[in-house]
Amino acid sequence: MSVIVEADPTRAETLRSALGPGVPVLGSIDDLRRHLDAHPGEDAVVLGPSVDQESAFVLSDAMRIARPSLGIVLVRRRIDTPLLVDALRAGVREVVEERNLAGVNDAVKRVRDVAAAMRQRSNHGDGEESGRGVVVTVFSAKGGCGKTTLASNLAASLADGGRREVCLVDLDLNFGDVAIVLQLFPAHTLADAVPLMENLDLPAVAALLTPHSPGLSALVAPVEPGSAETVPASLITTIIGLLREQFAYVVIDTPPAFTDHVLAAFDQSELIALLATLDIPALKNLKLTLETLDLLNYPRERLRVVLNRADSKVGLALSEVEKTLKVPIALHIPSSRAVPASINRGVPILLDDPNHPVSLAIRQFGEEHVLPLTRAGSEPIPSNLRADRRGLLRRRSKA
Repeated sequence: MSVIVEADPTRAETLRSALGPGVPVLGSIDDLRRHLDAHPGEDAVVLGPSVDQESAFVLSDAMRIARPSLGIVLVRRRIDTPLLVDALRAGVREVVEERNLAGVNDAVKRVRDVAAAMRQRSNHGDGEESGRGVVVTVFSAKGGCGKTTLASNLAASLADGGRREVCLVDLDLNFGDVAIVLQLFPAHTLADAVPLMENLDLPAVAALLTPHSPGLSALVAPVEPGSAETVPASLITTIIGLLREQFAYVVIDTPPAFTDHVLAAFDQSELIALLATLDIPALKNLKLTLETLDLLNYPRERLRVVLNRADSKVGLALSEVEKTLKVPIALHIPSSRAVPASINRGVPILLDDPNHPVSLAIRQFGEEHVLPLTRAGSEPIPSNLRADRRGLLRRRSKA
């Protein structure tokens, strides 16, 4: 359910026309507080242009603790960066211009989706996802291997049409493609978390997410050039920790480099999927990746090697690849022209064609290697080891 707070009758009717005739309109914040006390199932509150900004922030800050699933949508005549920063700090989920009625409707839909996800997670669904969420990071030291394709389809598979709540995080801060691959039009990105670092909490992170399909949301990479430089690795650790409190699974897409952000994700991951293709440069980089992770003391039992386009006829035998790498290959993803076609349509192939061999392979990987982690579980890499391992990596790169 939704409710509008707006004292001006003309503006109130304009907002109601965007949301539907059945949405109640209240004249003040005090009326809203009484309404919320009487209606505990309320999902979204739209605060109109005449609502005092400071009063709106006080309300939102209180609700983020008292009713974290309640989404506040603030409608303003004009929007600037200071307003957005202050609103996010106060826990406001969305800020929309008064003239953008379609945007108001979309914002309400987004906050209601988040509210539904938070309620489902708090109830633990069928009991399968209770406790700490599982973090899976997809990595390859070579670009072009299909990390984003694997990450997005694995996330869709784990969501299983809304049976589980899954968040896909795009950690490729400079060249992330999750938004494009999923055909998302995000209102916020990971960069919007930077001004909130000191007061970041679950409702604030939830406000940055973009819903995709039942059970699946995404935290997309920054779109502005240079934004990646403003995101500290410590913020990534905080965000992942908050997301795993709310979601059954957090799937992380990464850039092809051992950055501090990637190491922060590795530290929090129960499983790291290492991706390669059947060509010498990719396999060489995979071997170096395994050696580097050994050097940094990441447990081998958390690593899974995934071979993409594994049926390519390029003169390399899979048995020889496993012998060279000295690790088994956990997943063979076949080649298919349907994969780039699905990317161009903005729909993961697992959702577009669930019975496609690529879809079946990724679903099997999730069932065999990811779902059991909800029962077995594992702790993040101890924090007292992180600095030592990163220092070792830096010294090795300079050698």
